[in-house]
Order: sequence, then structure tokens, then C-alpha cells
Amino acid sequence: MGVDLSEEILLGEEVRERFPLLRCPLPLTRTSGEPRMDADCVRDLVRRFLEEDIGPGDVTTNIVVPEPLPAAGHFVAREDLVVCGLPVVEMVFRQLDPAVRMEVLTAEGGDASKGDSLARVAGRARSLLSAERVALNLLQRLSGIATLTRRFVEIARECGPVAVLDTRKTTPGLRHLEKYAVVCGGGRNHRVGLFDAVLIKDNHLAACGGIRNALRQARQAGKLPVEVEVDSLEQLAVALDEGVEAVLLDNMSPEMISAAVGMVRRHPVHSGCWLEASGGIRLEQMAEYARTGVDGISVGALTHSARAVDISLDFEL
Repeated sequence: MGVDLSEEILLGEEVRERFPLLRCPLPLTRTSGEPRMDADCVRDLVRRFLEEDIGPGDVTTNIVVPEPLPAAGHFVAREDLVVCGLPVVEMVFRQLDPAVRMEVLTAEGGDASKGDSLARVAGRARSLLSAERVALNLLQRLSGIATLTRRFVEIARECGPVAVLDTRKTTPGLRHLEKYAVVCGGGRNHRVGLFDAVLIKDNHLAACGGIRNALRQARQAGKLPVEVEVDSLEQLAVALDEGVEAVLLDNMSPEMISAAVGMVRRHPVHSGCWLEASGGIRLEQMAEYARTGVDGISVGALTHSARAVDISLDFEL
């Protein structure tokens, strides 16, 4: 298949300079101002994606396409979208064949209109054909997430300084890429996984004896940020009494969230507690929730329900 994992061009300085949103290394965090991807992680993902699709060889291409035949093609937007995934697409082609060259024609994280050419690739026809589906799958998926995120962000921006956050509801194996796409769309990353922040949810509370016990144990345990999920104003009052740093207001109505915001902002000691609204918030509800005064709104749909946008790879004849 020709995959060479020693190729440093895959996430080298040349690529990073041309994609200013792309940085290394991890972590992705809620407070980071830009998306970050670990070079080795992405390189390994791309290798596995190619192996999954090509296996021992692309039998159709190898039978009908002459080995030395050159070719070129354009990635074309078939609808209005936010572009995301071009550096990963380049990795796909360059891992399969380092001789392939890609010219980027639109900005990563930028808007594209229907009919716009996003990038041009050139190299051996066999290489372009064998990598085409993996490249398109990733570009369509990541651009879809970025496009949906942008819609949420634009509504939130009109209502106040509220962050649109992602969740851990991601496609297994694609989390780092999908969280990168959220930031390309203007959103912010929440936790990467279970390892980089303490988020005490309802089942944790049921298992350990309630909010007070959970927060006191978390405080004794270490240095990670601590957030607790509450679904009532009574629970919120207990969390504030324990000095919690952040609270997830789960499945509350906008009216209840507004009351929770007022309770926190009037608190004599912990008025700066960070507040996040969550719980199946849809695009058409975004404005109402954003006007409550919360600091952030987490939306699982950004990654678990984003539609892959329509992008084609059109060969030049």
C-alpha cells in the first residue's frame, strides 16, 4: 500500500504554516483557544483508515488504471459549508503516496459556498483513486461538524458571551478529529476524556452518597478542575455551599436556568462559579438558553448528530 509512517511531512512545519488552526500537541481542553492534534495520534488514525479501506490492495484501480498514469482533481463543495479536515486529507494522500501534492484553495475553518473548489490534488491516478474515499469521508464528516457548530455559535453570539461546548458523545476512534472540527466551527472543547477533569454526574452522586461527599472527596484527591452536575436549585445550593468551581445545569428549563444564574451571581462568596447548561438543547432552542446568562452550553449533537456535508472529488479530464 505504500504507507510510510516515518514521513515527517505528515504534520511537519510546512503543513502547520499553511493551516494556522492546526497546532501540536494535545491536550484539547475547554480553556484552550485553538484546536490541537497530536501528530502521532493522527498519523496512526490515517494509517488505520487506509488499511481498513484498501486492505491488501485496491483491486479495481490496479486492474483498470495504468500504473504510471498522472491525474489531478479538485475537492468541490456541493453546498454551503465550513471547511474542516484539509490537513488530515493531505495526510491521507501523502501517507499512501508521498509524491502526491495538494494545493489548498480555502482556509481551514473558513466558509465555502456551493461550487467552491476547496483544494487540488495531483499525482499518480492510482494513488488518488485509492485514497479518494477515505479522504472524502473525513472531509465530509469534519466539515459537517464544523458547519453545524458554526450555526450554534452564530445564534449564541447574538445573545451574549456564551461558549458553545462539545461533549464526549463522539464517534469511537474519531474523538480528537471531531473535537478539532468543533473548534474549527467556532466552538470550544470540553473534556477530552475521563482523565483530564473531574465531572461528577448523577450516577456518581448516587454511587457515593450525594453532592457533599462527592465534592469533599474530589477536593481531597488532587489538582484537577472539578465540576458537578445538578438538576435542581436545591442541589445547586449545596454545591455552592461546598465551594464548587463549576456546575453543569442538567435538563433544566430556560426559566430554571435563569433562576440558577441569579442564585450564583448573587452568592456572597462563589458568584464566579462557572455555569454550563446541558441536556438535549436543539438549534431552535439555542437563543432562549443563551439568553439565560450561563457561561457555556454543551451540545452533544455537534458530534453525534452532525450530517456529513456534500463534497466531491472531481477529476480533471
